[in-house]
Amino acid sequence: MGFKLTDILYYTIHMNEFKSIAQWYTWHDPVHERDETKEDPSLQTCFKFLVQTSRSFSAVIQELHPELLVPVALFYLVLRALDTIEDDMTIPLDKKEALLRNFHDILEKDGWNFDGNGPNEKDRELLVQFPNVIIEIKKIKPAYRAIIKDIAEKMGNGMADFAHSAEHDANGVNTIEDYNMYCHYVAGLVGEGLTKLFVESKLANPVLLERQHLQESMGLFLQKTNIIRDVHEDFKDKRRFWPKEIWSKYVDKFEDLFKPENIDVAMNCSSEMVLNAMTHADECMFYLAGLKEQSVFNFAAIPQAMAIATLQVVFRNPKVFQRNVKITKGQACQIMIESTQNHQILCEVFRKFAKKIHRKNTPKDPNFLKISIACGKIEQFIESLYPTQDPKAIAQLQSAQIGTEKSPIDKVKAQQAKQDTFYLFVAVIGSLLFLTGIMIWIAYIFGARFDVAIAELMKGKLGRGSPVEAKEAIRRYDHGEL
Repeated sequence: MGFKLTDILYYTIHMNEFKSIAQWYTWHDPVHERDETKEDPSLQTCFKFLVQTSRSFSAVIQELHPELLVPVALFYLVLRALDTIEDDMTIPLDKKEALLRNFHDILEKDGWNFDGNGPNEKDRELLVQFPNVIIEIKKIKPAYRAIIKDIAEKMGNGMADFAHSAEHDANGVNTIEDYNMYCHYVAGLVGEGLTKLFVESKLANPVLLERQHLQESMGLFLQKTNIIRDVHEDFKDKRRFWPKEIWSKYVDKFEDLFKPENIDVAMNCSSEMVLNAMTHADECMFYLAGLKEQSVFNFAAIPQAMAIATLQVVFRNPKVFQRNVKITKGQACQIMIESTQNHQILCEVFRKFAKKIHRKNTPKDPNFLKISIACGKIEQFIESLYPTQDPKAIAQLQSAQIGTEKSPIDKVKAQQAKQDTFYLFVAVIGSLLFLTGIMIWIAYIFGARFDVAIAELMKGKLGRGSPVEAKEAIRRYDHGEL
C-alpha cells in the first residue's frame, strides 16, 4: 500500500477515511488464506497474473473457500484473456473473430499461446504465457472445467459478433437492447458462470440457478457502472459503449458530449445512463441473500457495493467527461469493512448511497422523477427485507432504556472506540514527527546552523535580538567557509 504526497495531504483532511484504511489493513482477517507452499510453479504463475491483471479482484479471489479458489482464479484469467483479445484494436478483425469463437477449444490445446497483441496491450503477457493456465485447467474437477469452457464459448461468440458489428458501425452500440446484449456477453455470462461454480461447490443456494435474471443483474450492474465511469478513457481509445438510443436524445454526435459548452446536456445524458444501471440494484441484493458461505458472500458483495458507491460518485459529475473518476482508497476500505459483515449491513450500504444519489438529483434533470423513483425502489426493497419499524426491536429498545447500566455489547463498543481513537492519535503524531524530521533534514542540507540556534537558546535568548547582537553572533560563529 503506497501513498503519494497528494494522498498524505488528502488524508490529513479526511481523517475518517485514513482511519478506515488503517482498520482494514490492521484488523481484516481473511476467512480463508491461500497456501502458496502447496502450489505447483504453473499455478503460482497463474496467481501472479491474477494480481497483475486486477489487484481488487485478486485480493477477494485469494480469500475464497479452498474448494473454489483455483476454479474461480482460472475462470477469471480465461475471461481476462478473451477480453484482452477483444479490446486490442491492432488485431485484424478476421484473426480476432477466429480467436474469440474458438477460444473454448484452445483451453484443451497443450502449449498454446498468443503473441500477436500490440506492444501497448497491458495484459499481453498473460496470453504469451497462457500454457500455464491450460495446465491448471486440466487439473480441476471436470464439472468446473465444463462450466468454464461453456461460458468461454458463449462469451467468445458474443464478443466476436459485437467486434464484427463495431467494425462496420461507427456508432458502436445503437439501441438499449444492443447495450444490454453486449453487457450480457461480457458480464452477464460471468454471473451465470460464477453461480454455477458456487452451486456446484455446494456453497450457494441451488435456487439461484433457476433465477437467471438475478445472475444477469449481478454482471450487468458492474459492467454498466464501469462503462459509465470509463466513458472518457474509452472515447480516447475510439471505443463507444453508450447506446445511441440514449445519447442521441441530448447531442447530435457522440463526441459532442465531451465539449465544455455541452456539459449540462452531457450530465443529463450520464444521469440516464446511471438510471439504466440502477434498475439492477435490488436484484443484486436479492441474489446476495442466496450465498451461504462467508468468503463467497464477500467475493460477490464487495464489487456490488463498490459499484453503487461508484454510481454515486459519477452521478451528475462533470469530471466523468474529462478523466477517469474513482472512489478513494479510504472510501473503498470503509465499503469493504461494511459490506463483508452480513447481508443486512450490505443492504444499508446500498441504502446509504441511494440516498446520496437522491440528494444530488436535481429538478433541472429531465430524468429527475425516474431517478427519484429508482432510489425509492432501492430503499423500499431494503425496507421489505429489514424493516426499520420492527415492533420487537422497538419493545426491546424501550425496555433497555428503563435501566441506565450499559450492556456488555455497549461496553465493548466503547472500549473499541477508545482504542481506535488512540491508534488514530498515534498515527497523526507519527506523521507529524516524520514530516518535521524531513523539514529539519532539508534545512540542514541547505546550510541551516542549528548549532547557533541551540547555543543562543541555551543562553535564554528566546526572542529576536537587536541588529548589534545579530552582527556579534555572525562574527562569533563565522567559520570562514566563504
